[in-house]
Formats: sequence, structure tokens, C-alpha cells
Amino acid sequence: MKKKKERPAWLRPSSKWTDILIIAVVLEMLLSTLGALLSDLLWLFSPVEKGFRLITASDAVLELLYIYYSFIGCFLLFLLVCVVFRNNRPMLRQLAPTQNGRWLKGALIGLLLGFGFNGLCVLMSTLLGDITLFYYDFDPPLFFTFLLLIFIQSGTEELIDRVYLYQKLRRRYRNPAVAILGNAFMFSVMHLFNPGFTVLSFFSILFTGILCSLFVYYYNNIWIAIMLHSAWNFTQNILFGLPNSGLVSEYSLFKLEAASARNGFFYTVNFGVEGSLGEVLISMLLIAAVLWINRGKPEKCDLWAETAENQPDREAIGSAADLAIDSPPCEQEKPL
Repeated sequence: MKKKKERPAWLRPSSKWTDILIIAVVLEMLLSTLGALLSDLLWLFSPVEKGFRLITASDAVLELLYIYYSFIGCFLLFLLVCVVFRNNRPMLRQLAPTQNGRWLKGALIGLLLGFGFNGLCVLMSTLLGDITLFYYDFDPPLFFTFLLLIFIQSGTEELIDRVYLYQKLRRRYRNPAVAILGNAFMFSVMHLFNPGFTVLSFFSILFTGILCSLFVYYYNNIWIAIMLHSAWNFTQNILFGLPNSGLVSEYSLFKLEAASARNGFFYTVNFGVEGSLGEVLISMLLIAAVLWINRGKPEKCDLWAETAENQPDREAIGSAADLAIDSPPCEQEKPL
């Protein structure tokens, strides 16, 4: 009788062939591309464009509104993939508000971190003389439309990387570092073709991805990452009028009156405070702080250990994953 081949120690019983690192990355890129096409269709065959034109007469502002809006197709498609494929349904737990209010606390913490982090970098850039800002205009329709669209854009990127890709890699590989570093690396790669991208920008976005992944790992709270990401982008681009990953908004609450022709310690000419050496160092300090605060603590909630590794066979794994979204997740958790 042929002896059954043992599973490698670094793989988990819950793993699927679609969770192999390279395949998971290809699926992520494919779904992102299809999501962008879906956004185009929604733009063409809906009154969204006309609505945007009502709130702005500028083609440049309209173009940026579309760039942020274009993520809505990705958001809908990734949600659909998580719903249709039953093995992905436990991922939806990360987005579902919990009864004890942890999601709201996480969202508030994320808002404070995002606004405070970016605001500190802008303040330091001003004090060091790299930039000078002046008040430009408060246009309520534009201001709040950008607020909503940036939330959608940032939330979608977190859904793609910190929910979909992170959880696929976490489902396959025993070492959580694969999921934490793997999705953060891809998060940075996704920005490669942004205007003004540099090696320092790569590490800036990489460390931000690691920080957000640690919030998922240690606190099981994707809302910290979503709101940190949203607050950072909105603060940098719409409040202060600085480049956001290379994208500059014609509309913002404040605008640059003057800026250094050279990159400063907390400011880069083409990428804003994002991608500056000072911002990278603060990101590293935040990562170190999260690791130190949680030293010796285990993962807050392992979806796949709960739905798969305690099951005796593959059929049981499938049925458990199918029902996982309806069961109370990680009941041993305490409020954040």
C-alpha cells in the first residue's frame, strides 16, 4: 500500500493551491485589473460623471476624482470573490462590525494615527523651511466628495492587501511573517508606476504595509489600517495640498506657497512627505513600538486555525470554512 505523502511542516492543513504565493499575487493583480475595468463601465453607464461635473468645472479636479473613484470596481469585485468562493468567506469577518464596538475603537485609533502621523511630517517640513502653506478654499461639495472617495480608495487597497492577500498567505503558510511581509511587499509594488516613485518611496510604503499588517495580526482590527490609510491620504492630498503617492490635487484646503527645490528630511518634491527619510524613520519607530507593546503576545485571531486546523479531514475543512462567517469569531477576545 502506497504511503500517504506527509504535508511539509511549513504548510497548513487549510491551504489551497490558489494560496501559493505567486498564484495569490497573480490573482490579486488579475482581480485588480478586472476591478478597474468594472469601474470604467460604472463610470460610462451611470450618472456618476455628470454628478462629478456638477461639483467641479475643472478637468484636472475631475480627473483626480475619477482616479479615486476607479477603486470602487475593485472593492465590489473583491467582496464578490469573498462571498462567492466559500473558502474565502471567513475573510469577511475582518470587515464586519463586531458587537463589542472594537471596529469603532479601531477606526478612531486609525484616524488619530493617520492624521497625527501625516500632520507631524507636514509640521516638521514647515518648521525646517521645506514648505510654506497658505489657506486656499473650502468647497463643501468637493471636500466631502473627496473624503468619501479617498475612504473608498484606501479601504479598497486595505481589502486587497490586508484582507484578501494577507489572509490567503496566512491560510497557507505557518509562519505569519510570510503573510505580513508578502502583502506589504505587494502593496509597495502596486505603487511602482506612480509619478516620482523612488527607492525611498518603496520602503516608505513597504513599512506602512507592515505596520497595517501588524494591526491585523496583533489586534484583529482591519479598521485601524483602513482609517489610518484614509486619514493619511486625505490629510496629505486634500487638507494640505501635497502630492499623495505622486498625485497632486488641484483642489485642497491649503496649498503650497513655496517649496524647496530639493528633497528635505520630511518632504520630497514629487512624493510629498510620503517617501521622505523622516517619514520612513517614524514608520520604523511605530513598527518597533507595536512589536514591543505586543512582545510575547500571540496572534489575536487566526481564522484558519479556527476553521480548518481543528478539523479531521478535508471535507470537514470545507464545511467549516463555509459556515465560519456565521459563527461568533474569536470569542475569547477582549475589547481593544
